[in-house]
Amino acid sequence: MTDRFRLTLAQLNPTVGALSENAAKARAAWAEGKDAGSDMVALTEMFITGYNTQDLVMKPAFQQAARAEIEQLALDCADGPALGIGGPHVQDGKLYNAYFILKGGKISSRVLKHHLPNETVFDEVRIFDAGPLGGPYSVNNTRIGSPICEDSWHEDVAETLAETGAEFLLVPNGSPYFRNKMDVRMAHMVARVVETELPLIYLNMVGGQDDQVFDGGSFILNPGGELALQMPVFDEAITHVDFLRTDDGWRAEKADLATLPDEWEQDYRCMVESLRDYMGKTGFKKVLLGMSGGIDSAIVATIAADALGSENVRCVMLPSEYTSQGSLEDAKDCANRLGCHYDFVPIKEGRDAITNTLSDLFAGHDEGLAEENIQSRLRGLLLMAMSNKFGEMLLTTGNKSEVAVGYATIYGDMSGGYNPIKDLYKTRVFEQCRWRNANHRPWMAAPAGEVIPVAIIDKPPSAELRPDQKDSDSLPDYPVLDAILTGLVDDEKSVADLVVEGFDRDVVKKVEHLMYISEYKRFQSAPGARLTPRAFWLDRRYPIVNRWRDNS
Repeated sequence: MTDRFRLTLAQLNPTVGALSENAAKARAAWAEGKDAGSDMVALTEMFITGYNTQDLVMKPAFQQAARAEIEQLALDCADGPALGIGGPHVQDGKLYNAYFILKGGKISSRVLKHHLPNETVFDEVRIFDAGPLGGPYSVNNTRIGSPICEDSWHEDVAETLAETGAEFLLVPNGSPYFRNKMDVRMAHMVARVVETELPLIYLNMVGGQDDQVFDGGSFILNPGGELALQMPVFDEAITHVDFLRTDDGWRAEKADLATLPDEWEQDYRCMVESLRDYMGKTGFKKVLLGMSGGIDSAIVATIAADALGSENVRCVMLPSEYTSQGSLEDAKDCANRLGCHYDFVPIKEGRDAITNTLSDLFAGHDEGLAEENIQSRLRGLLLMAMSNKFGEMLLTTGNKSEVAVGYATIYGDMSGGYNPIKDLYKTRVFEQCRWRNANHRPWMAAPAGEVIPVAIIDKPPSAELRPDQKDSDSLPDYPVLDAILTGLVDDEKSVADLVVEGFDRDVVKKVEHLMYISEYKRFQSAPGARLTPRAFWLDRRYPIVNRWRDNS
């Protein structure tokens, strides 16, 4: 019986629907494992299709095409290590989330996911059928158990595998990022190791898919919870790990332990990678955005430049008579520091034309919100015209605080294809800007240094749609607003809970009201990077028509 088992872990970035490209990535990883003398090469959950597929995987033609790619992979990878790869499996009219073991030119074993996540961004209960509790599979006389992602968060699957002879646990994952999620994963995996007394390999994919970013960070735990391997977060990587058979069973040899960045770096990296992959996987190469001289557009421009390169980012200042001289100077300064293209397109002429067109119809009515929003919608029109003309995707720049309470103009500054800061509260925007000014990493394509002028960070936020306007005219100060929103949105607290914590009830009720009446805006808003478990879109789904209010 062999005393050494070499496992190749492929922490890679598949693309949803790109079946042949995903298969090519799998084939290349297998070839690396073969060259390294591995016994098995492991890829992640649903790798052949990409993940999260949502309802696409329910389409029979898609299922058949994915199956054909897996069967061809088995033939192509017949002479060498076993290959583990996730994909859909149809049996007796039921659809399963499966993990296939390819060996000797065929599918030698198959694992079916038992626990189907049905919360946050996952709807697997409506898509897949639950597989039975099963036993391990064999690779070169070694018995391996593979709880698929969610299965490893529950004790029954791992315990069943241990009781039926598994010698170590290989967990293929499609686990998307949220802030500090690695701590949650590690706690669950340590629990499985303690319960089973088996080594555990946690293999996660990387890459962006719509609002989700899979952050990798694969790791190996030996019995007792000892960390034997820590792969980097967000980066594609292929690692070969040796397991040695001891008197107490298999143990992973100590390998590299990557240092995990803090939450500020991981959040920023998530926003960069989400935009980079959203662009790359949809075929766009360049972006543009309205550059107001405010902090939100400044950080979005910086994220875009870091993701795509400054030469692929167009910053457009669209001033009105209410735009301050400071904003004019700050917008140009930030674009120049980043090295982005900068355009200056005043909106006065267009606004005058629209005002004249509506003058008879609006006669006798006081000026107000309609006139303010004409400015925002005219900017949206002009930016979309540039997007069409230059083939550049328009980015929208509303932070989570504004998105929550509707402090944005639908069909105006909400226009755009993607919003990198959609799940970043305003108070965190300030701190994230300071972090980026003080830090630079190899994965950032924009220049190092103070790319966001301090004047932008320090000045009071304003939409500049009327004279001397400040955000605080309409909203509580952002530290108060964000604390209330965190309670209502992220923590599902009641109004009474927040009042007990010391917040003014009238202010809480105002925020709650604004949040509920803005649902229709969020329903039509651009997707954006998910940073928390309560991001607006798949994590938090509320009816547009909703007359309930919390009167506690």
